[in-house]
Amino acid sequence: MKLLAKTLGLGALVLLLASAAAWLYLRESLPKLDGEAVAKGLSAPVEIVRDKEGVPHIFAKSERDGWFAIGYAHAQDRLWQMEFQRRVSQGRLAEFLGERAFDTDKLMRTLGLARAAPRMVARLDAESRAGLEAYAAGVNAFLASNPVLPVEFQVFRLEPEPWKPADSMGWLLVMAWDLSGNWRSELGRLRYAAKLGRERTAELIPPYPGDPAWPLPDFAALYKDLAPMASALLSVSPPVEDAIGSNNWVVSGARSETGKPLLANDPHLGLQAPALWYLAHIATPQGNLVGATLPGLPFIVLGRNDHLAWSMTTTGSDTQDLFVERIAPDDAQSYLSPTGRMKFEVREEVIRVGSEERRIKVRSTRHGPVISDASKPLGTATPKGHVMALAWAALSDENAAVRAGFGLNRARNAKEFVTAARDFHAPHQNLVFADRDGRIGFVAPALVPVRRADNEAMGRVPVPGWIAKYDWAGFLPFEELPATMDPASGSIVTANHKITPPGYRPFLSVDWYPPYRADRVEELLATRPKHSIASFAAMQGDSVSRLARELLPVAMAARPGTEPGKRAHALLAGWKGEMAAASAAPLVFAAWYRELTRLVYADELGDMFRDAWEFRAAFMMAVLKGESGYQRWCDDIGTAATEDCATHAARAFDLAAIDLERRFGEPARWRWGLAHR
Repeated sequence: MKLLAKTLGLGALVLLLASAAAWLYLRESLPKLDGEAVAKGLSAPVEIVRDKEGVPHIFAKSERDGWFAIGYAHAQDRLWQMEFQRRVSQGRLAEFLGERAFDTDKLMRTLGLARAAPRMVARLDAESRAGLEAYAAGVNAFLASNPVLPVEFQVFRLEPEPWKPADSMGWLLVMAWDLSGNWRSELGRLRYAAKLGRERTAELIPPYPGDPAWPLPDFAALYKDLAPMASALLSVSPPVEDAIGSNNWVVSGARSETGKPLLANDPHLGLQAPALWYLAHIATPQGNLVGATLPGLPFIVLGRNDHLAWSMTTTGSDTQDLFVERIAPDDAQSYLSPTGRMKFEVREEVIRVGSEERRIKVRSTRHGPVISDASKPLGTATPKGHVMALAWAALSDENAAVRAGFGLNRARNAKEFVTAARDFHAPHQNLVFADRDGRIGFVAPALVPVRRADNEAMGRVPVPGWIAKYDWAGFLPFEELPATMDPASGSIVTANHKITPPGYRPFLSVDWYPPYRADRVEELLATRPKHSIASFAAMQGDSVSRLARELLPVAMAARPGTEPGKRAHALLAGWKGEMAAASAAPLVFAAWYRELTRLVYADELGDMFRDAWEFRAAFMMAVLKGESGYQRWCDDIGTAATEDCATHAARAFDLAAIDLERRFGEPARWRWGLAHR
């Protein structure tokens, strides 16, 4: 027993010492925010002052030193995040994450972001390259100070490599990839069509409110001998994406209490830790820059300088197309084009998976990388004798988004801002801005492909790569992209909704977000003649759901058949659509809406129901409003009876009540906030 006691005591001491050592290490790995540091590469001393929120305020005697200093600060606070992001773009996650990251690395290597980034940097103007080089020098100056690295480096036994300008460009390309998912939508439409047919797929994915129906192409004619592709895609289950979105709006001085324009922006990208954004203030002889940066990039992405302010939301334009390429019958190294056969471009990539090296062959066609080689499900679904290539505008060597980033930071008025914005080629963003002269405006710059008038697919489904009419005919000129300056309304709003005016002819997209958020912003702007910072802050905190308000008449007309369902129904009485955390009504509404959605179209879609969740708002509104042909969706194909929407609306309350009682207990305890813990 004494030996056991001594052993336990020794074990406890070892554990205590190990815990103390770990605590000391973690403390030492935190950035040193006080004192002085010697950093080679500065032309003059720089001061970095942290406010009570930890936001760095950088005071530099030149613009170059400002870029250097923000690189140093980023490395101090977000070194692991930067390392991880860099490895995403380079396809090097499997080096420390192992097998689970191999498929991601294979996709990134196939896309070739790490190959495209140096080419794009080389094409930049000297001033922009110098900015990236100064930023990289700041990151590397921090690394040269021999800091105690963040714990993640120790856990994975990694040493950060010197930062290069191409690493910044690579991260911007990853952002463009994250915000450009049309290729998944193309596959989705094809999957739904294989399951439901063209007509019902067009109903499931209805046109934007107010737009005419745009029939899907005749797949039998489009694909001919490629019919197996559509059926094979039924087995491909794309990942369910985070529900993300952003809002921005601006009012002119005539509609603000100060007599000067007011601008607001609230980007809602996916949650992550640490946060995607990094707030900073950079003061140089050229002026002040204040706003949100992205660790890995030097300039302010969303914010202001001394002359103007700017904001962004994702446009949602279609900058990607999938091409089904036909391999030459007697030559596996070639594929067919409108002018004859062409050789695949082939390169070898070496991916390290732990200590193992794996060699992969990456093929590209005239349209772009062969991504069916990088995706097992997509490769399985691609017909024998064919491959799937991705055309993506962001991979064009013309992409000069970094130059635009620096240019927006330097702009002194609306005219200079618009000139700089011309180069913001990817990702496609809605840039809303205001300057000190009182001007407000909106531009949506990007490399947006021109699709020919006889291209009946118009980016909605994969197309044959050997037929010329599906090829892109260049990119839309900047002058033809949506824009407005000083509108008579005195306000501009974008919220990922359709931003093209009536009669706009160039094709941008069919994948707009529903207009509910934009409509709510417009509604709130109209509540008062003049706005203030306080009223804008209140708008950003607004929790009213326009969708809920539109569906409330359907909900209130329902007659649940069970007592729990009736109690749940009663909780919606008098509710106005506020999604308040302390309220039970939004929890009931969300549960009812979910169950109603399931009752309406889960029977038709089966296992694909989960993948179609993103279309539910526009589709369900068409069903419940009784638009022509949509009522049939309320009939359950699994029963002999004929159900209608009213029956489902009532039963949805009964099912929602069962689920809510199981998850949250008695109705008196129900709160919307409980569903978000």
